[in-house]
Amino acid sequence: MAMAKKLLVLLGTKKGAFILEGDSARRNWALRGPFCETWPMNHVIGDAATGAIYGGGGNEWFGPAVWKSEDLGRSWTHSSEGLAYAAGETPIKSVWSVAAGGGAVYAGVEPAGLFRSADGGTSWQHVEGLRDHPTRPEWQPGGAGLILHSLVPHPQDARRLWVGISAAGVFASEDGGASWEPRNRGTRADYNPEGQKYPEFGQCVHCVVLAPGESDRLYQQNHCGMYRSDDGGRQWRSIEAGLPSTFGFPAAAHPHDPDTLFLLPLNGDTAGRYVPEGRTAVWRTRDGGASWQALRTGLPQENAFFGVLRQAMATDRMAPAGVYFGTSSGMVFASADEGESWRCIAQHLPTVLSVETLEVDA
Repeated sequence: MAMAKKLLVLLGTKKGAFILEGDSARRNWALRGPFCETWPMNHVIGDAATGAIYGGGGNEWFGPAVWKSEDLGRSWTHSSEGLAYAAGETPIKSVWSVAAGGGAVYAGVEPAGLFRSADGGTSWQHVEGLRDHPTRPEWQPGGAGLILHSLVPHPQDARRLWVGISAAGVFASEDGGASWEPRNRGTRADYNPEGQKYPEFGQCVHCVVLAPGESDRLYQQNHCGMYRSDDGGRQWRSIEAGLPSTFGFPAAAHPHDPDTLFLLPLNGDTAGRYVPEGRTAVWRTRDGGASWQALRTGLPQENAFFGVLRQAMATDRMAPAGVYFGTSSGMVFASADEGESWRCIAQHLPTVLSVETLEVDA
């Protein structure tokens, strides 16, 4: 008989990592934490291949590090060995994103750059090809700084990798990080002067996710719109028609259906960056962005002035898929039915910076 499963919802917050442990029905949840000595934890992930949990974080005071737990959060170690630029360069402030794939662990950092670990996070090597890109001297910081936040390894091909950098755009490598090319064709930069709205690089990408399966389909939430690419980012097209706003941070791909995507738009970059009209909704497409539906059942519909950050929304791999998001006000909402209904499963946490899931044996 099949081993019973349970679901972990992994949270990165401004004051450490937390774990929400759910039963197989995703009905009852228990909170554990804070972990990682209450460091700011920008991104906490689970490696489905090994069961290890990794957390990227730090700040100018602590320095950057990647934390690791091999016992589902009971004990943690952290390492910053090799997680540094050459002497004389601006030092790394923190780790912003972590991803496991192709037998390696990757860390995206601020100021924007990429590191790889071949030994499960014990030591790190700089992937120099990205910072050696000829456009690097012209990269401009976004509102949160010059950060590498979206880190998308291809699940079948270890040589392929996409990154999103604010505000430099999307870059892709097909050779394991040795060389990179900007992939921003079709994405707007509304803040640029007339005639320069579609530059080769310099877009303020907020989030990049890969659709499931063998596809080259990517979805991107940008400072200036919502986009889809069917060719690995070489060409993007707008899918924002029908959404309440062109502005938001998180996007979460369905685990099995490449046409289904979940978004949480905010009301705009200068209008407060909270849910439109103070009424919370997750927006879902079932047709690759051709149409959108607002999902509100169980979500606060008045006086909700929170935001949801770029890494603070995720799906699980169960059927039907679960969807989860965390707010700037320290609440976590969950749906066990692909967004049809929602409930709050944690509150009064620090600002939630990231949400990810990991299925483990009960």
